[in-house]
Amino acid sequence: MSDGAITYQRVFLIAIVVGVISGVGALLFFEGLKIGTHFFMETIVGYSLPEEGQSFTEIAMWSPPQSPWLILPVICLGGLLSGLLVYTYAPEAEGHGTDAAIRAFHGEGRIRRRIPLLKALTAIITISTGGSAGREGPTAQMSAGFGSMVADFLGLSERERRIAIATGIGAGIGTIFKAPLGGAILAAEILYTRDFESDAIVPAFLASVIGYAIFGFFEGFEPVFSPVSVDWSVVHLPFFLLLGAFSAVFGILYIQTFYGTKKVFSSFFEKHRIPNHIKPLSGAFLTGAIVVSLCYISPETAMMGLGGLGTGYGFVQLALYSMLPLSVLLVLPFVKILTTSLTVGSGGSGGVFAPGLVIGGAAGGAIGMALHIVIPSLIPPEIIPGFVVVGMISCFGAISHAPIAVMIMVVEMTGNFSLFVPAMGAVAVAHVLIGEKTIFIEQVPNKAQSGAHRGEFSVDVLEEISVEEVMVGRPAVISLDPTDPCEKVFSLITTTHHTGYPVLEGNRIVGIITTRDVRELLADGDLSLPVSERMSRNVVTIAETSTLEEALQVMIEHDIHHLPVVREDDPFILSGFLTRTDLMLAHTRFLSTRK
Repeated sequence: MSDGAITYQRVFLIAIVVGVISGVGALLFFEGLKIGTHFFMETIVGYSLPEEGQSFTEIAMWSPPQSPWLILPVICLGGLLSGLLVYTYAPEAEGHGTDAAIRAFHGEGRIRRRIPLLKALTAIITISTGGSAGREGPTAQMSAGFGSMVADFLGLSERERRIAIATGIGAGIGTIFKAPLGGAILAAEILYTRDFESDAIVPAFLASVIGYAIFGFFEGFEPVFSPVSVDWSVVHLPFFLLLGAFSAVFGILYIQTFYGTKKVFSSFFEKHRIPNHIKPLSGAFLTGAIVVSLCYISPETAMMGLGGLGTGYGFVQLALYSMLPLSVLLVLPFVKILTTSLTVGSGGSGGVFAPGLVIGGAAGGAIGMALHIVIPSLIPPEIIPGFVVVGMISCFGAISHAPIAVMIMVVEMTGNFSLFVPAMGAVAVAHVLIGEKTIFIEQVPNKAQSGAHRGEFSVDVLEEISVEEVMVGRPAVISLDPTDPCEKVFSLITTTHHTGYPVLEGNRIVGIITTRDVRELLADGDLSLPVSERMSRNVVTIAETSTLEEALQVMIEHDIHHLPVVREDDPFILSGFLTRTDLMLAHTRFLSTRK
């Protein structure tokens, strides 16, 4: 069977097998989390933590630990054990597993067989000892790993293998969150920032239903969060749109803090040649120190600190019941961003989904409560839980570039389907403001830049055409001299509408100036400078004897749209110029001649 076609028999086979394995795997993982959390947090620390799904009366019985300092040795133990296991047996299992699953889909389509079990064990250790992380990332990597195993066992093609991995991601997350519809759509949406994996939809639907049925049979079919009634009207829509803008701000802060922290940890341990095995321990220590410090300041700061532990879902449930004061709601997003960045950014095992929902939910609750204080007649207290739900959707839906899936998932998790309209508006605003920033850096913009679809773009055709046949020849290339003033660049853009110009000394290429450089020129405002001071000297080129396939690979790798073409015998002598438009036109012309 070719990789390009998947029969309906194979679709059913993939969906059924992956669905059963994902359901059982998610169930065992969830039970392990419950046992671990009860042992470490309740038995050792003495912390009767609030839990999602509890009734108003039940959750009101939660209480902070009598000896908060016990949190520090417990969370450090979790960081140490997790680090030793991950960096000894499978370093790719560090951090949040969703990115690893996405990388496997776009890459080789394979996940080592030891990963699902190791990821489950280290995530249980990290989260149950207080590490700030979610359970969806490990579930995604576990289920994707099971999908890879299924592909090995059934002898699936490369294309089918990747569909099995995508199906596993959706089924695993949809099952653990009791959100089968959202999980299935997530399987197709989470892989790209601007595209959709349509082939994964049907198998993910079936696999999510099967996984959800198995998980719900043992854990119940109630939503993750106890539903809260919310009545809203059209006059509230502007305020929900405002919440979308604030959600984007918190989302960007989350992304920058998370990856900034991850970079600091990596650089520090590499610079000082410290074994990575203890890196999660250092993050756990800092997380524990922050939480313990907050616990000893005041009852309100204790709530802020404790909300920074584990998944934090219990505090979302408190916010839905309007049981958290404004001061806690205002600070909790910052605490959660910091503790998650320290836990997962240091290599601890866990997801970023749950913390993202807590950050968005607390921020939404804070904005709703603040609006109620300022305009109580327009924003009654009964609508504040709606701000919590919409905040969860708009924040993580935007930074994950999966707004449709996250919106459906959160609505399924909260049981509040009446908030679809304000959630649509808020997540749209947040998504536009987020731009290309993403919490999942392994996402690619579209199928054309995914290894999973590389063979679908007629590579064989591109390999048959040389760059020399398509390029604009040297006499027709519009170029600049290093001494030309920068204002000449604007003149050329206006008259030619090109996006890049080679800078030449005679026939030798010494640089290139593009529209990206032009935007910087506009910001600086000084157009009298010579082009040599603003051009890029590190020029990516292609030899005239190369194929269009090689040229396309270079363009994708460097995220550029044009390539100076140089001579084979002298890589500094310009022979011509090639753009993506030239490449696509050549591809189209070639196919038309075959008909």
